[in-house]
Amino acid sequence: MRILIIEDDPSINKIISRRLKEEGYAVDSSFDGKEGLSFLMSEEYDCVILDWMLPGLDGIYVLRKYRENNGSAPVLMLTAKDSIEDRVGGLDAGADDYLTKPFAYDELSARLRALLRRGAKERETTLKSGDLVMDLTSHKVMRGGVEIELTSKEFSLLEYLLRNKNVVLTRSQIADHVWDYGFDYDSNVVDVYIRYLRNKIDKGYDNPVIQTVRGYGYTIRG
Repeated sequence: MRILIIEDDPSINKIISRRLKEEGYAVDSSFDGKEGLSFLMSEEYDCVILDWMLPGLDGIYVLRKYRENNGSAPVLMLTAKDSIEDRVGGLDAGADDYLTKPFAYDELSARLRALLRRGAKERETTLKSGDLVMDLTSHKVMRGGVEIELTSKEFSLLEYLLRNKNVVLTRSQIADHVWDYGFDYDSNVVDVYIRYLRNKIDKGYDNPVIQTVRGYGYTIRG
């Protein structure tokens, strides 16, 4: 999952970003409305965390422009404004949820998970390919009934491949959804992590799950 944080408070932005990355999300950060809107217009995100009070362009303006341009990612609005009128205004502008500052990170994380589950299209909580099963609720991966330990980045990579089963994904597509804005497209990081995954989920099995489409990218069939 790729998430955009638009929050001008450096400490809040940094804490949210760090915690989300620890949970395996790819995270981009913006610190003002103009830059945040530019990110939204040029990249695809699975969810957006948007502060109301921003320098340059305020969060409501950014949100309205995003929705006017058919932006469909769920948006979690952060704000110190807690009146009924303010909450209604944010929701009417296109926000999907609303969290008042100060907030506990655990609540933000729970609300984010809820938004991702009920995003633009219904997201399954169990992904499968043959005898490989990924349970997104318990964060477990099993093959042939045997649990496989994955790092957060390996888990995110496998989730993206399984969500796009039977679709051949280029290295750039994988990087865009599993890594963040600062990814070095000239590196071989995607290939390295594919190799890590194969060593864990395919090694010792006669029917490999991950397949290479030479000259193009990778896919999971089934």
